[in-house]
Order: sequence, then structure tokens, then C-alpha cells
Amino acid sequence: MTEASPNATATKFGFPQTLVASYRHWLVLARPQQPVLGATVLLCRDEAKAFSEISSQAFGELAIVTADLEAALRTAFQPDKLNYLMLMMVDPDVHFHVLPRYQTPRDLAGHVYTDAFWPRPIDLTQPVASDPALTEAVRGKLKAVWRQMPR
Repeated sequence: MTEASPNATATKFGFPQTLVASYRHWLVLARPQQPVLGATVLLCRDEAKAFSEISSQAFGELAIVTADLEAALRTAFQPDKLNYLMLMMVDPDVHFHVLPRYQTPRDLAGHVYTDAFWPRPIDLTQPVASDPALTEAVRGKLKAVWRQMPR
């Protein structure tokens, strides 16, 4: 997948406008619907419809990408937990929803956000309106942290 021809799942989640970080085999996107502050999508670039179908190179790179993503989320939002959901019922390309979890409210750009589901699992079937300003604030904060991380 190139930036000129993303897969359908990347497009659904707003690529390239929501792009936080790009790797050879993975994309990190700010999720357009933020059921919790800092929600992201970790999307495999491989032409795979099952986790077992991704390349060995993508599996290897996944360790690097998840370490970078977790470090960025911890620096940006200080979550109490991180949840990874791989559902692929609607969007068939291999991807995870990465959801920071919070016991207490968090602030971003002068707004306070509460994890309404804590300590239960997030119910992604509940409607969450897209808020382009919030998505861009999350994307911007994560991109700023990513640039400062040691390589």
C-alpha cells in the first residue's frame, strides 16, 4: 500500500488526514471517532484479511510500532491501561483499535474527557460522533511526541 493507494480500511479511518506515523508495514492513524481520548487505529499495509496472513516482516515490525505507539500514548495522555481490539467484522483489512483507558478525566486543548466505560470494556457499537477538531488535536499531540522520541 502506498500513500497514493491506501486500502479501504485506511480510507475509512481518514487516511491521509489522520496519519500519525508511517512504517514500512504499518500505519498509525488517529481514530476519527474518539470513544476515549487518544483512540488510534494500528493498520497493516499488507494485503491481508486475517492476522495469520500478514508477512513475517510485518510481524517483526509490529514489535517496534507497538513500542513506539505505547510510548507516544503514555507521554501524550498518561493512560492507566491500553486496550488493543482486533475485530475486523466491518473493516476486513488487518488492524487494531488501540484504546487508552482512564480512571480519571484527562484534559486536551481546554476540554475535559472522561472514560465513560471505565473499568468495563469499551462498547464500540455505541455511536460516537466524529469531531474533526478533536481528531486533529489527538493527531497533532501524538505527532509532536513521535518527533521527540529517540530512534
